[in-house]
Amino acid sequence: MSTLLVKHSHTLVTMDDHRREIPDGGLFIRDGFIEQVGPTAELPQQADEVLNLTGQVVIPGLVNTHHHFYQTLTRAIPAAQNANLFNWLKTLYPIWARMTADHVYISTKTALAELALSGCTTASDHLYLFPNGSSLDDEIAAGREMGMRLHASRGSMSLGESKGGLPPDSVVDSEEDILKDSERLIQRYHQPGHGAFTSIVLAPCSPFSVTGGLMRESAAMARKYGVHLHTHLAETQDEESFCLQMFGHRPVAYMESVDWLGEDVWFAHSVHVSPDEIKTYARTGCGVAHCPSSNMRLASGIAPLWQYLRAGVKIGLGVDGSASNDGSHMLAEARQAMLLARLHAGLQGASLSSTEGVPLLTARQALEVGTRGGAAVLGRKDIGSLEPGKCADFVTFRLNELAYTGAQSDPVAALLFCAPQQVTHNIVGGKYVVKDGHLVTLDLPAHIQRHNQLANQMLAG
Repeated sequence: MSTLLVKHSHTLVTMDDHRREIPDGGLFIRDGFIEQVGPTAELPQQADEVLNLTGQVVIPGLVNTHHHFYQTLTRAIPAAQNANLFNWLKTLYPIWARMTADHVYISTKTALAELALSGCTTASDHLYLFPNGSSLDDEIAAGREMGMRLHASRGSMSLGESKGGLPPDSVVDSEEDILKDSERLIQRYHQPGHGAFTSIVLAPCSPFSVTGGLMRESAAMARKYGVHLHTHLAETQDEESFCLQMFGHRPVAYMESVDWLGEDVWFAHSVHVSPDEIKTYARTGCGVAHCPSSNMRLASGIAPLWQYLRAGVKIGLGVDGSASNDGSHMLAEARQAMLLARLHAGLQGASLSSTEGVPLLTARQALEVGTRGGAAVLGRKDIGSLEPGKCADFVTFRLNELAYTGAQSDPVAALLFCAPQQVTHNIVGGKYVVKDGHLVTLDLPAHIQRHNQLANQMLAG
């Protein structure tokens, strides 16, 4: 048994049901789980390790609900810099087809390192193409070495160009092989219990890259084993047109037709949805991964974050792939969500009644989407807040930094209003991933050199 006492933080933000912000707050942790939360004076004063956080803000670890780790290998590719989603994908598919197991392993560590330094403790990744012998196992191995919680999504593409899909036939797999591998991964890696570090998700890529049959079979398998389902949905107007032409339905109605609505489902993006479709999400319990930076980068549109929140839809944040965001900074994504929601509210102001006013998303609301919201989207009740019984996953930010000068009146809001910074500490399950601003689970200089070598190799063809 091991214990950790965290004490004397400037402010500890619990994100529990009471949304407490505790001055001079702390945590008492035993074997990776929180045992007590409160003012430092009310906690046990002895532990195996004591962490003094004077002058630091403590928040629950941020939860990333949508990413494509492998895309760290193809950031800012000139030919894809100024393209919308479909053209961006067509440009990058041939490059991604050169990926190997080494590329998956190294890129996973790159993405998780960025996420950890930016305040993330749990990340969901969507890996949907497996060329040249690569597999989800390569990602899981890297994730375990990094020490973060990973929801590894077994993505898939089965609908190639020859069958009316978007991806080239060279990067799609047979549905038989996809389902066989999906079952293998669940049986080998999925941890269903409280405090799980590795969770398997079934995630056919999108309506324009898989068949309805694979969607139904994946849903049946996920429910057989009690794992979650994930896919891209309603990201662009091109996708809406594709669904109407191919299936005779808008994207959300198509999901209903293939048994993809429910508490165990979450969708990435969901930018182009109607008020009735938002109600469908709320009624059926579907979650949404909101990816504001990617949606702006690809000119996909603005997801109705405020409308989702008001309707009671489960919504979390996703940095999305590092070739459509080109970064993996979770705190920056929370800030982006807050600012874009405010812009969206302003643009809609003319249609709102004068008594209702224009709602402006607050810094604390955006932070909640990135913590409690993300946990709800992933179906987890053991992360997302700092309270007894939950995982000891938290991050800290030092206030005595240039970016926070002049922000002493509200340091919690300053985390989002000021320029996003890196964490001082990132602790997952009571163990350091980042300590005093440095990754403890990765030799970063050597890793960067190796990552760049592999990226250049892949780009060279």
